[in-house]
Amino acid sequence: MKISKLDHVNIRTARLEVLVEWYTKVLDFRTGPRPDFPFPGAWLYTGDAAVVHLIGTAGDPGTGSESKLKLEHFAFAATGRAAFEKKLQEMNIPYQLADAPGFNITQVNLWDPDGNHLHVDFPADE
Repeated sequence: MKISKLDHVNIRTARLEVLVEWYTKVLDFRTGPRPDFPFPGAWLYTGDAAVVHLIGTAGDPGTGSESKLKLEHFAFAATGRAAFEKKLQEMNIPYQLADAPGFNITQVNLWDPDGNHLHVDFPADE
């Protein structure tokens, strides 16, 4: 087996509509087809890939052992850093830049409305 890229991330949230709006506006994802699960949610797409799966919860996004689940971050590779930074600035979304030492990558770190950390990786020489 050879893993090449992140397929998707699954996020539990009590603010489904807020996260759908944030990911569609900030990262230009779009909502798309989702299996008819017996719980609320949304699948957010870039191109033909559903990269963010959201699960709507009532109140606390976890019960029992699931409430202890933690996710430090997830990341996407991209191009067009200048335009993305301009967009974040126009939307008053705080972010932090970081270079990956020894790699040709500049990370744009940001946090969604639920506090989930993500970064979008761009070629450093872009």
